[in-house]
Amino acid sequence: MEHLVVGSFLSALATGAGALPILFFKRVTHRWRDILLAFTAGIMVAACTFSLIPQAMANERLIVVCLGVLTGTVLLTLLESVIPHIDLEHTRANISMDSQSLLILSAITLHNIPEGLSVGVSYSAEQSGLGGLIAFAIGVQNAPEGFLVALFLINQRVSRFKAFLLATLTGSVEIVSSFVGYYLTSFVEGLVSYGLSFAAGAMLFIVYKELIPESHGDGHERSATFSFIVGLLVMICLIKWFG
Repeated sequence: MEHLVVGSFLSALATGAGALPILFFKRVTHRWRDILLAFTAGIMVAACTFSLIPQAMANERLIVVCLGVLTGTVLLTLLESVIPHIDLEHTRANISMDSQSLLILSAITLHNIPEGLSVGVSYSAEQSGLGGLIAFAIGVQNAPEGFLVALFLINQRVSRFKAFLLATLTGSVEIVSSFVGYYLTSFVEGLVSYGLSFAAGAMLFIVYKELIPESHGDGHERSATFSFIVGLLVMICLIKWFG
Protein backbone atom coordinates (compact mmCIF):
# COMPACT_ATOMS: atom_id res chain seq x y z
CA MET A 1 0.00 0.00 0.00
CA GLU A 2 2.80 2.44 0.85
CA HIS A 3 4.28 1.89 -2.62
CA LEU A 4 0.91 2.76 -4.17
CA VAL A 5 0.73 5.98 -2.15
CA VAL A 6 4.22 7.06 -3.18
CA GLY A 7 3.82 6.04 -6.82
CA SER A 8 0.41 7.63 -7.31
CA PHE A 9 1.49 10.89 -5.69
CA LEU A 10 4.71 11.12 -7.70
CA SER A 11 3.03 10.35 -11.03
CA ALA A 12 0.26 12.86 -10.31
CA LEU A 13 2.60 15.58 -9.05
CA ALA A 14 4.70 15.21 -12.20
CA THR A 15 2.04 17.39 -13.82
CA GLY A 16 2.96 20.18 -11.43
CA ALA A 17 6.67 19.53 -11.93
CA GLY A 18 6.18 19.92 -15.66
CA ALA A 19 4.29 23.17 -15.12
CA LEU A 20 6.93 24.58 -12.74
CA PRO A 21 9.10 26.17 -15.48
CA ILE A 22 6.13 28.32 -16.44
CA LEU A 23 6.87 30.45 -13.37
CA PHE A 24 10.13 31.53 -15.00
CA PHE A 25 9.41 31.58 -18.75
CA LYS A 26 6.37 31.09 -20.93
CA ARG A 27 7.69 30.00 -24.30
CA VAL A 28 9.01 26.74 -25.65
CA THR A 29 9.99 26.03 -29.24
CA HIS A 30 7.82 23.76 -31.36
CA ARG A 31 10.78 21.44 -31.87
CA TRP A 32 11.34 20.83 -28.15
CA ARG A 33 7.63 20.45 -27.49
CA ASP A 34 7.39 17.82 -30.24
CA ILE A 35 10.51 16.03 -28.98
CA LEU A 36 9.06 15.84 -25.45
CA LEU A 37 5.69 14.57 -26.67
CA ALA A 38 7.28 11.92 -28.90
CA PHE A 39 9.64 10.78 -26.11
CA THR A 40 6.59 10.40 -23.88
CA ALA A 41 4.83 8.37 -26.57
CA GLY A 42 7.78 5.97 -26.78
CA ILE A 43 7.80 5.51 -23.01
CA MET A 44 4.08 4.69 -22.97
CA VAL A 45 4.18 2.29 -25.94
CA ALA A 46 6.99 0.31 -24.32
CA ALA A 47 5.12 0.23 -20.99
CA CYS A 48 2.04 -1.18 -22.74
CA THR A 49 3.68 -3.72 -25.02
CA PHE A 50 6.44 -4.98 -22.72
CA SER A 51 4.80 -4.73 -19.27
CA LEU A 52 1.03 -4.33 -19.17
CA ILE A 53 -0.07 -6.64 -21.98
CA PRO A 54 2.46 -9.46 -21.31
CA GLN A 55 1.53 -9.47 -17.61
CA ALA A 56 -2.17 -9.59 -18.47
CA MET A 57 -1.64 -12.45 -20.96
CA ALA A 58 0.37 -14.44 -18.43
CA ASN A 59 -2.60 -14.62 -16.06
CA GLU A 60 -5.66 -14.72 -18.31
CA ARG A 61 -7.04 -15.94 -21.62
CA LEU A 62 -6.38 -13.99 -24.79
CA ILE A 63 -10.04 -12.99 -25.11
CA VAL A 64 -9.92 -11.22 -21.74
CA VAL A 65 -6.85 -9.25 -22.79
CA CYS A 66 -8.43 -8.27 -26.12
CA LEU A 67 -11.64 -7.17 -24.41
CA GLY A 68 -9.68 -5.14 -21.88
CA VAL A 69 -7.67 -3.30 -24.54
CA LEU A 70 -10.82 -2.59 -26.56
CA THR A 71 -12.68 -1.39 -23.47
CA GLY A 72 -9.90 1.05 -22.61
CA THR A 73 -9.87 2.37 -26.17
CA VAL A 74 -13.66 2.72 -26.37
CA LEU A 75 -13.88 4.46 -23.00
CA LEU A 76 -11.30 7.07 -24.03
CA THR A 77 -13.18 7.56 -27.28
CA LEU A 78 -16.42 8.17 -25.38
CA LEU A 79 -14.72 10.56 -22.97
CA GLU A 80 -13.31 12.51 -25.89
CA SER A 81 -16.76 12.79 -27.46
CA VAL A 82 -18.05 14.32 -24.21
CA ILE A 83 -15.02 16.55 -23.60
CA PRO A 84 -13.50 17.01 -27.08
CA HIS A 85 -9.80 17.49 -27.73
CA ILE A 86 -8.72 21.13 -27.93
CA ASP A 87 -5.56 22.22 -29.69
CA LEU A 88 -3.67 24.20 -27.07
CA GLU A 89 -2.33 26.64 -29.64
CA HIS A 90 -5.05 26.75 -32.27
CA THR A 91 -8.19 27.09 -30.19
CA ARG A 92 -11.59 27.99 -31.57
CA ALA A 93 -12.33 31.69 -31.66
CA ASN A 94 -16.01 31.28 -30.79
CA ILE A 95 -15.26 30.21 -27.22
CA SER A 96 -14.76 32.89 -24.61
CA MET A 97 -11.52 32.84 -22.66
CA ASP A 98 -13.14 31.79 -19.38
CA SER A 99 -15.13 28.91 -20.86
CA GLN A 100 -12.15 27.94 -23.02
CA SER A 101 -9.93 27.64 -19.97
CA LEU A 102 -12.60 25.64 -18.14
CA LEU A 103 -13.03 23.32 -21.11
CA ILE A 104 -9.34 22.50 -21.43
CA LEU A 105 -9.01 21.96 -17.67
CA SER A 106 -12.04 19.65 -17.70
CA ALA A 107 -10.65 17.73 -20.67
CA ILE A 108 -7.24 17.19 -19.06
CA THR A 109 -8.75 16.24 -15.69
CA LEU A 110 -11.11 13.72 -17.27
CA HIS A 111 -8.32 12.36 -19.41
CA ASN A 112 -6.22 11.75 -16.26
CA ILE A 113 -8.78 9.40 -14.66
CA PRO A 114 -7.86 6.28 -16.69
CA GLU A 115 -4.19 7.08 -16.18
CA GLY A 116 -4.67 6.93 -12.42
CA LEU A 117 -6.60 3.67 -12.82
CA SER A 118 -3.62 2.30 -14.76
CA VAL A 119 -1.29 3.05 -11.87
CA GLY A 120 -3.61 1.51 -9.27
CA VAL A 121 -4.21 -1.65 -11.28
CA SER A 122 -0.50 -2.07 -11.92
CA TYR A 123 0.26 -1.99 -8.20
CA SER A 124 -2.29 -4.79 -7.74
CA ALA A 125 -0.47 -7.07 -10.17
CA GLU A 126 1.74 -9.86 -8.90
CA GLN A 127 4.73 -8.77 -10.97
CA SER A 128 7.19 -6.98 -8.71
CA GLY A 129 8.05 -3.48 -9.86
CA LEU A 130 5.24 -3.20 -12.44
CA GLY A 131 3.42 -0.50 -10.47
CA GLY A 132 6.54 1.63 -10.21
CA LEU A 133 7.26 1.31 -13.94
CA ILE A 134 3.74 2.33 -14.94
CA ALA A 135 3.74 5.18 -12.43
CA PHE A 136 6.99 6.35 -14.01
CA ALA A 137 5.56 6.10 -17.53
CA ILE A 138 2.45 8.07 -16.55
CA GLY A 139 4.57 10.63 -14.72
CA VAL A 140 6.76 11.18 -17.79
CA GLN A 141 3.62 11.74 -19.83
CA ASN A 142 2.19 14.14 -17.25
CA ALA A 143 5.19 16.49 -17.18
CA PRO A 144 4.95 17.98 -20.71
CA GLU A 145 1.17 17.91 -20.38
CA GLY A 146 1.37 20.08 -17.26
CA PHE A 147 3.66 22.55 -19.01
CA LEU A 148 1.38 22.85 -22.05
CA VAL A 149 -1.73 23.33 -19.91
CA ALA A 150 -0.03 26.05 -17.86
CA LEU A 151 1.22 27.69 -21.06
CA PHE A 152 -2.30 27.69 -22.47
CA LEU A 153 -3.71 29.30 -19.33
CA ILE A 154 -1.07 32.02 -19.36
CA ASN A 155 -1.96 32.77 -22.97
CA GLN A 156 -5.54 33.20 -21.72
CA ARG A 157 -4.28 35.92 -19.35
CA VAL A 158 -4.30 33.73 -16.24
CA SER A 159 -1.53 34.66 -13.78
CA ARG A 160 1.54 32.45 -13.83
CA PHE A 161 1.14 31.21 -10.27
CA LYS A 162 -2.56 30.46 -10.77
CA ALA A 163 -1.78 28.66 -14.03
CA PHE A 164 0.80 26.54 -12.21
CA LEU A 165 -1.68 25.66 -9.44
CA LEU A 166 -4.49 24.79 -11.87
CA ALA A 167 -2.20 22.62 -13.99
CA THR A 168 -1.03 20.80 -10.84
CA LEU A 169 -4.62 20.22 -9.71
CA THR A 170 -5.54 18.53 -13.00
CA GLY A 171 -3.12 15.73 -12.07
CA SER A 172 -4.46 15.29 -8.54
CA VAL A 173 -7.45 13.29 -9.81
CA GLU A 174 -5.00 10.50 -10.64
CA ILE A 175 -4.34 9.95 -6.93
CA VAL A 176 -8.02 9.23 -6.29
CA SER A 177 -8.50 7.08 -9.39
CA SER A 178 -5.35 5.08 -8.64
CA PHE A 179 -6.79 4.06 -5.26
CA VAL A 180 -10.09 3.16 -6.96
CA GLY A 181 -8.24 0.94 -9.44
CA TYR A 182 -6.18 -0.69 -6.71
CA TYR A 183 -9.13 -1.53 -4.46
CA LEU A 184 -11.32 -2.75 -7.30
CA THR A 185 -8.69 -5.26 -8.38
CA SER A 186 -8.01 -6.22 -4.77
CA PHE A 187 -11.63 -7.15 -4.06
CA VAL A 188 -12.78 -8.48 -7.45
CA GLU A 189 -11.09 -11.74 -8.38
CA GLY A 190 -9.68 -11.92 -11.90
CA LEU A 191 -9.93 -8.18 -12.46
CA VAL A 192 -6.18 -7.52 -12.44
CA SER A 193 -5.50 -8.89 -15.93
CA TYR A 194 -8.55 -7.16 -17.33
CA GLY A 195 -7.50 -3.94 -15.63
CA LEU A 196 -3.94 -4.17 -16.99
CA SER A 197 -5.18 -4.66 -20.54
CA PHE A 198 -7.72 -1.87 -20.05
CA ALA A 199 -4.88 0.42 -18.98
CA ALA A 200 -2.89 -0.60 -22.06
CA GLY A 201 -5.81 0.24 -24.35
CA ALA A 202 -6.30 3.64 -22.72
CA MET A 203 -2.60 4.49 -22.93
CA LEU A 204 -2.30 3.37 -26.56
CA PHE A 205 -5.30 5.53 -27.44
CA ILE A 206 -3.57 8.54 -25.89
CA VAL A 207 -0.35 7.80 -27.78
CA TYR A 208 -1.90 7.31 -31.22
CA LYS A 209 -4.71 9.86 -30.99
CA GLU A 210 -2.94 12.65 -29.11
CA LEU A 211 0.82 12.41 -28.63
CA ILE A 212 1.99 11.24 -32.06
CA PRO A 213 -0.25 13.60 -34.09
CA GLU A 214 0.70 16.53 -31.83
CA SER A 215 4.41 15.77 -32.22
CA HIS A 216 4.16 15.57 -36.04
CA GLY A 217 2.11 18.69 -36.69
CA ASP A 218 4.78 21.39 -36.94
CA GLY A 219 7.33 20.02 -39.39
CA HIS A 220 9.62 18.26 -36.89
CA GLU A 221 8.68 14.70 -37.78
CA ARG A 222 12.26 13.42 -37.98
CA SER A 223 13.26 14.79 -34.57
CA ALA A 224 10.03 13.47 -33.07
CA THR A 225 10.57 10.03 -34.62
CA PHE A 226 14.06 9.68 -33.15
CA SER A 227 12.76 10.95 -29.80
CA PHE A 228 10.01 8.31 -29.89
CA ILE A 229 12.59 5.56 -30.47
CA VAL A 230 14.78 6.87 -27.64
CA GLY A 231 11.80 6.93 -25.27
CA LEU A 232 10.91 3.37 -26.28
CA LEU A 233 14.47 2.15 -25.62
CA VAL A 234 14.70 3.97 -22.28
CA MET A 235 11.56 2.25 -21.03
CA ILE A 236 12.69 -1.15 -22.36
CA CYS A 237 15.94 -0.75 -20.42
CA LEU A 238 14.05 0.20 -17.27
CA ILE A 239 11.77 -2.81 -17.65
CA LYS A 240 14.77 -5.08 -18.16
CA TRP A 241 16.66 -3.71 -15.15
CA PHE A 242 13.82 -3.17 -12.68
CA GLY A 243 10.80 -5.05 -14.07
